[in-house]
Amino acid sequence: MVHGKRVGKRVVKAARRPEVRLPELMAFDEGELTPDGDYDGLEFRDADFVGQDGGGARFMDCALTGCAVDETRLRHARFLDSVLTGIRGVGTDLAEATLRDVELVEARLGGVQLHGAVLERVLVRGGKIDYLNLRKARLKDVVFEGCVLVEPDFGAARLERVAFTDCVLKGADLTAATLVDVDLRGAAELDIARGVDRLSGAVISHAQLLDLAPVLAAEMGLRVAD
Repeated sequence: MVHGKRVGKRVVKAARRPEVRLPELMAFDEGELTPDGDYDGLEFRDADFVGQDGGGARFMDCALTGCAVDETRLRHARFLDSVLTGIRGVGTDLAEATLRDVELVEARLGGVQLHGAVLERVLVRGGKIDYLNLRKARLKDVVFEGCVLVEPDFGAARLERVAFTDCVLKGADLTAATLVDVDLRGAAELDIARGVDRLSGAVISHAQLLDLAPVLAAEMGLRVAD
């Protein structure tokens, strides 16, 4: 059952968080990822996956901790019931990947490609992600908590039951995005560079409305003068 918070006469449906319970894991000792690899119940600790190709791979009940993923190719990969902690890298390719029941904790990523990806019951907690590309992605039951997102691109994406809690958004792009039950009230900083007209379907606080007033006025072509 999805609970929500009432705003006026309308209830904002709350995002459902993942409930990941990992089994006893075995250490990964195969050295490199392989395309279409099948990884089940494994622990990847401090692994160096820089430049490797794991496109189409499936990670089920896995823990990835402290792994380097610079330029790692994980297009069409599937992460299911898994926890990714302290992963770091630039240019990671996760285009059209699937993340379902996943916790991403204290990640340090730059230019990660998640365009066309599907995220369902995902928690992104802590860390910093620069230039996150989520164009045309589908996010459902996703929580961004205590993290910093610099210039995230949600262009033409669909966000349903997505919450931003103690999260900093800098220069967010919502161009052509569709928002349904998106809760922005808990964002520590809310800066929308483009697509402010797509905020229908989201809820913001009164203070955030005042902060966004200049952007909203510009969008409407409204001149403000004393």
